[in-house]
Order: sequence, then C-alpha cells, then structure tokens
Amino acid sequence: MRLKLHCQNRIGILRDIVSHFADYGLNVARGEVGGEAGNTIYLHVPYLLNAQLSTLKPILEAVPGVFGVKRVSLMPSERRHLELDALLSSLSDPVMSIDMEGRIVAANRAAGQMLGVRVDEVPGLSLDRYVQGIDLPDLMRRNNTRVNGLRLTLKEASYLADIAPLHTEKDDVASLAGAVVTLHRADRVGERIYHVQRQELRGFEAIFQASERMATVISEARRMAPLDAPLLIEGETGTGKELLARACHLASPRGQAPFMALNCAGLPESMAETELFGYAPGAFEGARPEGKLGLLELTAGGTIFLDEVGEMSPRLQVKLLRFLQDGGFRRVGSDEETFLDVRVICATQQDLPQLCSEGHFRPDLYHRLNVLSVHIPPLRNCLDGIKELANHFIDRAARQIGCGLPRLSDIALSQLAAYHWPGNVRQLENALFQAVSLCEDEVIEPHHLRFPEADKAPALAELNLEGTLGDMLHEVEKRILATLYPDYPSSRLLARRLGVSHTTIANKLKRYEIGNE
Repeated sequence: MRLKLHCQNRIGILRDIVSHFADYGLNVARGEVGGEAGNTIYLHVPYLLNAQLSTLKPILEAVPGVFGVKRVSLMPSERRHLELDALLSSLSDPVMSIDMEGRIVAANRAAGQMLGVRVDEVPGLSLDRYVQGIDLPDLMRRNNTRVNGLRLTLKEASYLADIAPLHTEKDDVASLAGAVVTLHRADRVGERIYHVQRQELRGFEAIFQASERMATVISEARRMAPLDAPLLIEGETGTGKELLARACHLASPRGQAPFMALNCAGLPESMAETELFGYAPGAFEGARPEGKLGLLELTAGGTIFLDEVGEMSPRLQVKLLRFLQDGGFRRVGSDEETFLDVRVICATQQDLPQLCSEGHFRPDLYHRLNVLSVHIPPLRNCLDGIKELANHFIDRAARQIGCGLPRLSDIALSQLAAYHWPGNVRQLENALFQAVSLCEDEVIEPHHLRFPEADKAPALAELNLEGTLGDMLHEVEKRILATLYPDYPSSRLLARRLGVSHTTIANKLKRYEIGNE
C-alpha cells in the first residue's frame, strides 16, 4: 500500500511517522519527499492492510505537523517511470540511455527491436557490440555538449544519432553521468522533413490559369509530371518556376517522397557542393565532427529542384552530370560511393544553349537535363488573364490582411495591363498586396499602385512622352543616330550599319545637327 501524508517540513517528522509502523511490525520499503516546499511524504508499505490503515490513520494524523493521510495508487517516482515508459514506447525511433562505460541503462521498445532482443534484456548490453569505430563515452568527454546528426552504422543500417549528455550537477566533464542517444534512420530523415513541410506544398490546382497561354503550359506540365525523367523549366524571374516544379513532383509517383530545393545562384562553389552532396566527418576545418547529409541524401526516393542551374560552377556541373548518368556521387572529403534514386528538376532564366556555345555550361549536362522541358511565358505575354489574376491576388491579400474585399477600378486595371512587369507574377502579387493595404475605400485606384522607377521599360526611360507620335518617333530616331555616330563617324558608314541609303542618313544627320562640329 502507498500513502501520501501532507505535513509540515520539520526536522525529525519522518522518524516520528515511521516509528508507528514499527510498532505494528510493518516495514516501510520506500519513502519519497515531494510537494513544492517539501511538505508531502510518500511511503510504500507493502504489507499494510486496510484494517490496519483504519487504526493507524488517526495515530499518524495526531503526529505534530501531520495534516492529513490518504491512500494513493503510485509513488511519484513510479508515476514518472510509467509515464516515461509510455512516452518512449510511443516513439518509433530507438532511444537509449547509456552510462560512461558505454553500457545501455534503459531503452524503449524500438531500440530492443533494432538490437534484436527483448526490451527487458537491453539494460546492461554494451553498445560497442553493435556500433563499430565510434567510442561514444570518449566522444561525450571530448565534446561535453549535445551532438546532432552523428552518422553511425548499426547492424548494417545507417543512422543519424542525436546525443544529449546527462550531468549530475554542473555541466562539466567531471559531472558527466552518461547520455541519451536517439537514432534516426538516415534514409528517412528527408522524408520526415518533407512531411513536416508538406502542408506548404501545393499542386497544379494552386497555379492560376486565367491566361490561355498559361493554361497550355500547365497542360503540358501535367503530361510530363508522371514521367520519371529530368525536367528543365525555363522562364524569367518571378514566373513561378519552383511552384510548377512542386506541382510536377506532387503529381508524380514520387509525390509522397521528399521534395528539396537548392538555389544555385549566389552560393560559393564550396557551399553549394556541401549543401547538395554533403560532407564526411572532418572533411575540412570547421566542419561538424559528425559530418553532414546533403540535400540529395535527404531527398532519397523523391525530387531535387535545382533553381538557377545556369549559375552552377564547372566542378559542380561535372558531379551533377555523373549523378544523372549512374545515380552515384561522393560526399566532400569521402572516398565512399553513395548511390541514390532521385529525380532532378532544374530551372533557369538564362539561355542555356547560348551558355553552352560560350563555354560556360557543359553541353552534355544540358542534354541530360533537357529530356523534358517547359517554358513559362512572362506575365506581359499573358495579359489576357490579368483581370482574373489581379482579382485572385486582391482576394488573397484581403484575407491575409483581414480587411474588406476591394475591387479594382477600370483605370487601375488599364494601368496593370499597360505595365511591362519585369518581376512577373511575383511583382504583381506584391504590388496588389501593397495596394490592398493602402486602400481605405472599396476601390483600388491608380494612386494605390506603386511601381519602382527602376522598373521602367528601358526603351522609354527619360523619354519625353509629350507631343504627337511623330514628335516622339523623331526623338527616338535622333537618339539612335547620336549614339551610333561616334562609332560610325560618316554618313556612309552609318548608312551601311543601319541598312539604309547614304542620302537618307545624310539628310537625317543634317536635320538633327549631328556631326556638324
């Protein structure tokens, strides 16, 4: 029987209480002190009977400082032990507690299954019997801090170990008592990350298709999505290349597997290489002692999306080409070959054939990537759907901001249709979000639409748009002649450059007073 005594925290109170059990010939097997101020005593008296408790209760409550006695089902330590067991049993990952000799003190059911023994047979086993080449106690002494993602092999399976040190008092090496080790299957880490992020992924239904040209692109992409071959997506910045890549992934047989993305632009070669392919333990100065998994390994069985692949360095192009050829690669600083099944989707806003002709991109890699290809047209070529697309973004912005739904005035719509949208759909969405936030009435007017001055069409930059069309054309013609004349300083040379007669150019130079000095 287990008892809970609410009492005063005073010297000698436990002795006064226990002495009464001795009078009845009862052994107190275990005692614990609890409560926020140490004002609760728990006693485990194995052979105490209900009739004896009825007699003892008033005697115990008469002890100075004892306020109440009642029966409980569990001691606090027993409750914590059962709760911890239940929690650990619910975990699918193996979890073990080890001492500073490397022996397993406690483990959950998943750890027992991994080791091939019953869970009650795990305590006392030496982890060295199963893990080769790594001395975990020595690693704990050297680091004396949490270690995440330590790669180790156990029963021919690869795991990533998270090791949390246990200290008796201070967080120093002398007080190290052991560690809690949690193991994650290396080939499933990417899948877990993906499922955490998957709620953010959206398929083809999330791509607005008001434009006829965009609807055609989506139709082509739907047909290519299930095919297990590399896909190249071409389009300007802001056209939604990654969104289309995610949609293709979700519509493929790999849709339940991980999807990972890497932007190749702006990353130093060494960083891009370690991000994509990972590195071995101690591969370079400052590297994590346990090494690092690359995105390819995290994407095992799924899809890797390489944005701005045209920016990839020649060295990375070679490694990517080899991976596309046979599915194999080596981590940075490792001689071990790793083979994976991963679909590659790439995107670029550059002219890859032109880069190939200039020697900046490998033609063999281009042909490997260009098995399937989709070109996303810029927004300026899809203006037949601008009204529906704008209303879609206005509705989304109003929901995000939590305001009423404004409508777009005809003049504002005309302004949207006349703009050249260098940032494409992303710029339109941002512009309309700002317009909704600025709009205090129910109508979005032109003054709510703010386009950066730097985004003016270069052909019209600083051009005086006053006057007739003829006046503006003369101004453009004058600028062209004035710009080219220093490089072609005669009417005959300039005429040959522009493909018109010598007389025509001579008359125009005279009219605009160019070259008369």
